[in-house]
Amino acid sequence: MDDLVRAMNAAASPENARALARYFKVAPGSYGEGDIFLGLKLGELRQLAKPYLNSPFQPDQWLRMLRSPIHEHRLITLVVMSERAKKIAKRRDEDEFRLIYDTYLGNTSYVNNWDLVDISCGPIVGGYLLDRDRSPLYELVRSDLLWERRIAMVGSQRFLRRGETSDLYRLAVILLPDRHDLIHKAVGWSLREAGKKVDADELRRFLDQYAATMPRTALRYAIEHFDAAERQHYLTLPRTPAASARRGRTSQSC
Repeated sequence: MDDLVRAMNAAASPENARALARYFKVAPGSYGEGDIFLGLKLGELRQLAKPYLNSPFQPDQWLRMLRSPIHEHRLITLVVMSERAKKIAKRRDEDEFRLIYDTYLGNTSYVNNWDLVDISCGPIVGGYLLDRDRSPLYELVRSDLLWERRIAMVGSQRFLRRGETSDLYRLAVILLPDRHDLIHKAVGWSLREAGKKVDADELRRFLDQYAATMPRTALRYAIEHFDAAERQHYLTLPRTPAASARRGRTSQSC
């Protein structure tokens, strides 16, 4: 990995790094506190990752990068893991897929920003569990770790490719009381995708039951693809006390 690190350092941009640090909230007390950026864009990282995508994933080669304090080191590792997961899912290489999945879930504390979660949890977690017992999602969704809860919610979007929505809606219900803005966004985004890709009426039934109590951000995301009149209908429903008496975790905007 030394050659890769040198290539990344050579492509670094201090100006972009400062912008990314602001965007991903690295200030003290924010969700990305202490993260370090080189200033590399995702497209650049994908180009740098290409030489590694045709080789089997080997944790001993990548763990140092995955656990690095530098954001792009973690991100490029997750790009490689995700792309390998996509390739081997088609070939049904169970051993390598399990290795990637186990490595990922064993290091979720390093998958610690929303971009890291969102680029990886679908192919790795959702993809692996597609034909397996989904109970690990229900352990993740109840985790105290913000990123594991987001992994569960966003990862369930992978099932929509088969028209499967039941786990996504169950996970969304569990997360409705969550107080973190990054979870509100993940829930709303996932609901929107279920409505767009599978069944808009099923989403309407969900909203008819929960719109009055769900976080406002989640609701706004969920109804984005509805027409103006329908959006207004859900946004003007009387709010119930449950909406303002949420338990547990702290809210923090991205």
